[in-house]
This record gives sequence, structure tokens and C-alpha cells, in this order.
Amino acid sequence: MRVAVHQYLYGDTSFRLFGADHLWGIVVSVLFIVIVPWISVKYLNKRAQKHLGMIIGYVVMLNYPAWVILESIAGSFDVSLHLPVHLCRLSNLLIPLVMIKRHFFTFEILFFWGLSGTLQGAITPDISAGFPHFHYFRFWVGHQGTILALIYAVVVFKMRPTPYSIWKSFIALNIFLILAVIVNLILDANYFWICGKPTTPTGEHVPSILDFMGPWPWYILSAEFVSLFHFVLAYLPFYFLKKNDK
Repeated sequence: MRVAVHQYLYGDTSFRLFGADHLWGIVVSVLFIVIVPWISVKYLNKRAQKHLGMIIGYVVMLNYPAWVILESIAGSFDVSLHLPVHLCRLSNLLIPLVMIKRHFFTFEILFFWGLSGTLQGAITPDISAGFPHFHYFRFWVGHQGTILALIYAVVVFKMRPTPYSIWKSFIALNIFLILAVIVNLILDANYFWICGKPTTPTGEHVPSILDFMGPWPWYILSAEFVSLFHFVLAYLPFYFLKKNDK
């Protein structure tokens, strides 16, 4: 069984950047992100809205441990590769606090993380397996599922970030960066792509926005400014809505 699971996890290299699987993943994700909150507001009562939010939160959260379990069964679990020391993985684990507990501080942090780095992941996915492989669904659920949850929280649960939320999220991002550096030094890892740009499990370079930010280590500094710009951009719709309300 171990050999079969390992071959399954690492035997598919059919995913191609901007190929059919990639484009369909983007299209379907956008449809879910738009349609699910709309249906919830238009057709569901408060109780059903709450239950649907809980389902979304649990599905996104379980995405990460399901992967860890498969890697463990395959005998390929590696603490230098599979810990939740990437934004998307940590966001997956924290999203139930938003969807079930309506924890506003967690929402503030994850909203800007999700609408920047996680959204960027849809353009340059760091996966090798195409549809209908587990890794394919793991990526889209982990990344775009997080965005769906956050948009659902905004549209259905009426949660709104504030200008202060930008700075809270940015400070949390840098705390996470420091923790990732410590973990990388201890485990000789490359979490959060601090020690090098993204690669596939086979070591092949994965195109990403980091390619436009210069060589290591300068792209880390560039990413700070790009992240802050993305955070401000994500807040602009709320700024204009608040301005129109006044």
C-alpha cells in the first residue's frame, strides 16, 4: 500500500502552466467564489448560511491534514517540506476560526493574506499533477477555497476589514516570516520560499511573481513592498464603499 500511495502522489507530472487544467481551475474557482456567496444571501436563511459557512471552513481546513496523512502513509512525510509553514497551509488551519467562530482578528489577518499571496498562487501554481489528481484538488481547495471562505465572510457574515487591519496583517506576515526563518535554519528547509524560489517536488523551477523581484535575497525585500501594495489594493473597495455610505 505504501508503494502504491507513493507512486500515486509523485507519479503524475501532467500539469502545465496555463494549460487546460490550469485555466479550468481558475474558471471554476471564480465561479464558486462568485456564485456560492450570492446563492447564500439570496436563497438561504441565517441558519443555513451559518451551516454552509461551517462546511466551507471544515473542507478548507481538512485539506491540509488529508495531505499529511497521505504523505505519512506513503512514507514520504518530511518535516522540512510538509509542515504548515507556508501562508496557504496555516491559513487553511485557521480559517474555521473565521467561518465558525467569526473571530474578527483572524479574519483581519487572513483576509489580506488570502487576497494577496493565496490569490497569486492561482496564477502560478506550484503543483505538478493535473486533473483529477489529489494534488490538483488539494491546491485549488487550499488556495481558492480560502478566498471563497473570506469572500463568504464578507458578503454573508458582513465582516469588514479596517485600515488598521492592513497593518495588523502586515505585522503578522512579518512575524510569520521570522518564524519561518527560524524553522528553515533548524530543519535546513525552504519554507515560505525564503531560501530560494519555488520548485516542484522534482526540483524543477516553478515560475512565480518572485521571478520579477530580483535574485535571492533581494526578492524577499521586494516582496515586502509588493505585499503591502496588495494589502492596500485589497482594502480599496471597502474604502470607497465607506466613503459612499458617508
